[in-house]
Amino acid sequence: MTADTDQAAPAGEPEGRAGTVGVATEVREPAPAGGEPPRRWLGDRIGSVEVLAALLILLIIFRDPLAAALDDPRLQTWTTVFVSIMVQAVPFLVFGVLLSAVIAVFVPRSFWAKALPRHPALAVPAASAAGVVLPGCECGSVPIAGSLIRRGVTPAAALAFLLAAPAVNPIVLTATAVAFPNNPEMVLARGVASLVVAMVMGWLWLRLGRTDWIRMPRRPELDDASRGRAFWAAVRHDVTHAGGFLVLGAMAAASINVLVPERWLQTLADNAWLSILALALLAVLLSLCSEADAFVAASLSQFSLTSRLVFLVVGPMVDLKLIAMQAGVFGRRFALRFAPTTFAAALLVATGVGAVLL
Repeated sequence: MTADTDQAAPAGEPEGRAGTVGVATEVREPAPAGGEPPRRWLGDRIGSVEVLAALLILLIIFRDPLAAALDDPRLQTWTTVFVSIMVQAVPFLVFGVLLSAVIAVFVPRSFWAKALPRHPALAVPAASAAGVVLPGCECGSVPIAGSLIRRGVTPAAALAFLLAAPAVNPIVLTATAVAFPNNPEMVLARGVASLVVAMVMGWLWLRLGRTDWIRMPRRPELDDASRGRAFWAAVRHDVTHAGGFLVLGAMAAASINVLVPERWLQTLADNAWLSILALALLAVLLSLCSEADAFVAASLSQFSLTSRLVFLVVGPMVDLKLIAMQAGVFGRRFALRFAPTTFAAALLVATGVGAVLL
């Protein structure tokens, strides 16, 4: 640090002109002669009101072509499927996000270290079962699992909770019962398969996992703010992410029902093994929130219950957003090993449970 960087600003000079090297300062343009403010570009004046006004004008101008397009039966079918999925799923999504934020903010993290058995092998099923009574959506379960590890919980138990919480909590199971009113066995099958996968992955981590694969996480909006601010920060974060993926998933499901020829879907659905693999990959790509994925699965009525069970078990445990979140929270070395192994375990266990219970 040179001497001139430590000197205070001269008297009468604005504070922003003196300081350390690398600190960005705001330099205001001098006003032109006559006291008139400097001219601004047109882009500086465009805000949300202007954008909304432009959209309304475009709607008025093109109302006739739009009205003709909306009369297309295929578009009407697409809209019906999309809206029905959203109307059924949004209440469960919102309630799940609120409950997840309560758990993340108001449940003391030290509680977990005291509540779980000290023996790692016994802590894994206990942590998996905790997801039934202390649920969280998958968007919140990743940072929560990281916080548990940081508080001294064995990584195997924390990872079992990460997988079980978004898959076996009461909100998800209730949503599954509502989405499959004529197949109540789907609720039992989903709960059993998800719990088994969570425990298998926890025990597998005890056997093969290495601590240097995990990078300790930190979520500032939950750690460094008051409880009220942290709660609303968690709600905004999860609603934005989970809601966005729900919209994309509902759009994809509606598009599949409308754009993909029925004979293609039927050919895929008629092949038992191919349909299972296809819906497992679809669950990874759609990245739906677990509180809402049952309604998308129910709309894929061409497929067997077992293949849709695979969709419901794989989705909350490994999808594109979870892989990205796990890489960001725990590190890429962890995600590259954990995600493919979880996918294989979920695929095999769900297929076996479906063959027995469905």
